[in-house]
Amino acid sequence: MSELRRMVSSSNALFVFEAAARSGSFTRAAEELNVTQPAVSRMLSRFESHLGLRLFERGGRGAILTPEGEVLYRRVADGFRSIEAGLREVEQLRGGKETVTISVSSAFTTHWLMPRMDHFQRRFPSVDLRFQMIAGSLRGPVDNVDLGMRFLDGDEAVPAEAMVVREVMLPICSPGYRQAEPEAEVTGEGNTIINLTDSALDWAERYPPFATGRSGPVKTLSFSDYAVVVQAALLGQGVAFGWITVVSHALRSGALVPASDRLTRGERNCVLLTPRNRPPSPVVREIRDWIGAELKAEIEAIDALHPGLGLRQACYG
Repeated sequence: MSELRRMVSSSNALFVFEAAARSGSFTRAAEELNVTQPAVSRMLSRFESHLGLRLFERGGRGAILTPEGEVLYRRVADGFRSIEAGLREVEQLRGGKETVTISVSSAFTTHWLMPRMDHFQRRFPSVDLRFQMIAGSLRGPVDNVDLGMRFLDGDEAVPAEAMVVREVMLPICSPGYRQAEPEAEVTGEGNTIINLTDSALDWAERYPPFATGRSGPVKTLSFSDYAVVVQAALLGQGVAFGWITVVSHALRSGALVPASDRLTRGERNCVLLTPRNRPPSPVVREIRDWIGAELKAEIEAIDALHPGLGLRQACYG
């Protein structure tokens, strides 16, 4: 921080620079900051002199950033956003609220968490939940959030408290799709396979015949967002590969049903990780435990509905 104080002539110079760069005009920056345009110009000239470089191209086109100015503006804008977020969190704490940011897939959020959000809010009334949404596979480090769902290879070390469930998948479809229309059997209409584009596209070949009464040529639908894959299955558009961490709520409620009596157990573990650079707060630990407990209770209920699957053993055995 002492190095930053040496490099920056004054903290006010950063506010003036950010306003001018964002608005593209010394005049608009002056109006925003409630000072005169010459005062903005003088402040930025002193700032440039202190840095020993030009931040703006002066001219009739307004305040145009130089390449050096572009680099500095990106960093300053990111820093200001981070400070603003921190101040909001402090205000929420003062009001008795705690903000928790979780990094999860759009599919998990849409199809597992949203149906029980009222339950979550009753359980954690003082928590404001924020989401870092991931449309694709749950990979990568857990940074700048409080809790992140990830799938780790089976040989990777997993803290006991972070373990949620083993990776288990099964073909799923809507009840209406599973009970094929009589004309589908007569005309030889085949199944529609709903795929996720960044996963193995041959998964359906390991399962036929599906319990759908369809036996004709196979058709496919492919989507890049798994939330849409599951939504298509819910709407009766075909058979999808269901990750239990996403489709358990729909299976328990009966909105989806197994399209086969066989599971696939993956090589990975679903975990809920916290950042390595700071310990989790008590409420983050409670939320992690709540998600794990809710999912386990749901899997046990599905196991009772469909005992032939052996779901509980596959997930936890």
